[in-house]
Amino acid sequence: MCTPCGPPDPAASSEMSWHPQYRSSKFRHVYGKAASKEKCYDCVPITHSVHDNHFCAVNPHFIAVVTECAGGGAFLVIPIHQTGKLDPHYPRICGHKGNVLDIKWNPFNDYVIASCSEDATVKIWDIPKHLLTKNITTPKKELLGHARRVGLIEWHPTANNILFSSGHDYKIMIWNLDTREDVLSNPVKILDVHKDVVLSMSFNTDGSLLATACRDKKIRLIDPRARTVLQEASYKSHRANKVLFLGNMKKLLSTGTSRWNNRQIALWDQNDLSVPLLEEDLDGSSGLLFPFYDSDTNMLYIVGKGDGNIRYYEISPEKPYLSYLMEYRSHLPQKGIGMMPKRGLEVSACEIFRFYKLIPTKSLIEPVSMIVPRRSESYQEDIYPLTTGSQPAMTAQEWLNGVNKGPLLVSLRPGSGPVNSLPQLPESEPRVKSPDLNKSQRGRMPPEEMEKKSEIKDSRNQLKEEERLPKNEHMRLSNGFDVFECPPPKTENELLQMFYRQQEEIRRLRVLLNHRDVKIKQLELELRNLNMDTGRY
Repeated sequence: MCTPCGPPDPAASSEMSWHPQYRSSKFRHVYGKAASKEKCYDCVPITHSVHDNHFCAVNPHFIAVVTECAGGGAFLVIPIHQTGKLDPHYPRICGHKGNVLDIKWNPFNDYVIASCSEDATVKIWDIPKHLLTKNITTPKKELLGHARRVGLIEWHPTANNILFSSGHDYKIMIWNLDTREDVLSNPVKILDVHKDVVLSMSFNTDGSLLATACRDKKIRLIDPRARTVLQEASYKSHRANKVLFLGNMKKLLSTGTSRWNNRQIALWDQNDLSVPLLEEDLDGSSGLLFPFYDSDTNMLYIVGKGDGNIRYYEISPEKPYLSYLMEYRSHLPQKGIGMMPKRGLEVSACEIFRFYKLIPTKSLIEPVSMIVPRRSESYQEDIYPLTTGSQPAMTAQEWLNGVNKGPLLVSLRPGSGPVNSLPQLPESEPRVKSPDLNKSQRGRMPPEEMEKKSEIKDSRNQLKEEERLPKNEHMRLSNGFDVFECPPPKTENELLQMFYRQQEEIRRLRVLLNHRDVKIKQLELELRNLNMDTGRY
């Protein structure tokens, strides 16, 4: 039951009681779909550690999972498509002298992963692109700064090669990995503002602010470069374990326990952490709650450790803030959980989120896809807005110098270019700079006319090029594809893919034609108005 904090407003409560419980939302019918047995990862020796972490990290190429290892700590890195039973002698990354407590992939390099351990070190590993054939024991870099075990690591969301680590010495250290040194012992900054162990770290969208949840039951909002605490929450009725920034909504979400030891989530205003905007008790279980937020869809997922359920909500900037959607239920309890970045999802199946559940009782990793039910097979642009890509927005030194930049965005539309490339400007923009226009014409001509003329010239040039092509060249081109470069489909799957691609191209051309028709009507109307104005004078 949601309970907004602060004195109740009778008028507001009576008004709310007349509102329907369900509201219109494109994500109201999202459902969770577990992968079939063949698409799971079986016989994986998942760690027995009781540390409250995800123990799993995923990117579009690999899934990494902390594993049991005698005489030190280790984790496995499995190619994402290598499903089924895992070889018991599969190579491991085993350079730590203590249990591995956290692993995180570099968001801008799918072949670099960071790990931290009870041996008080953080190590950076290069993962080969080919299949592992032997254990990796030598890291690319080793970070030595913490006096006690390191329990958390987080990569900066927009700056390249900036890593945050948090240890049981109550310190958060900021590392700049843009150096040639293999062993780093001096972090660029140390945040010494906590009085107990940090349980959770989360960045805002551009990485200028850091939110932390601490064992002293306080949530802190920190400027990491200035090393100052901007806000601090010490609300007695909510003991936070995990905290999460909610994208650009200027809000924080925390999971923890209530005064009566019920599992609870709380929503906070980023600018005022004195009292939460909302508190909601979930159940009386004792397992930790892991929050995940998708800023593209404004959906919040709550995953319980020790149970098999995944609750999901929709977040809105105004009251009631939190709208319950549905709950994915499973009888298989998860010990940890991994999350696939948006660029690794299957957009043709309308998949908007994918979890990887660690199920130690069966030595199994089970993918669970969150799907929006749609009948159309074409690309659904309304559920896939531009999302964070795999290119950094700035260098490590720029961020350390005080620069703030949001993430570089990419489209998930198939055929829109590789997602690891920088977002390209629209092709129509360079056409304004036509080399055939002299400076005097540019000075007198408005930009709209310049663009129209350049488009006409481009179309004429294209026609001339087509006229120059011999007949055999015309025969080679079929529906925009080069027959020699893209041979005809040989299997039913290839044929379906080609069909869907053509359907998407037809849809895109129809939209383009509609835009052109609207533009023509606008120009006709402007011309008519212009004639009327000249006739009037």
